[in-house]
Amino acid sequence: MATLLVPLILTCGVWAVVASVLIARDLERRGISVDFLWLRVLILKYLGKYRKVTLEETGRVGPLFYHYIISLNIALVLVIILVISRLW
Repeated sequence: MATLLVPLILTCGVWAVVASVLIARDLERRGISVDFLWLRVLILKYLGKYRKVTLEETGRVGPLFYHYIISLNIALVLVIILVISRLW
């Protein structure tokens, strides 16, 4: 089971990284400065800005917001399943 969960967890991690880079790129395109060096630390700030900007522009939250949130939630659930399966 662990041989299946670890690649899935890594895939979710890559998915979150790609989503965060796309969010930063989208914010840059909209004229909001983003520091790519500190992206990992400031992603929650940028995520909030992205949500606010897309909500104001279209009336809906942009899809990249959900890509980032869902990927991390899936990774968290898979890690919990992995830990529980190792304990049993």
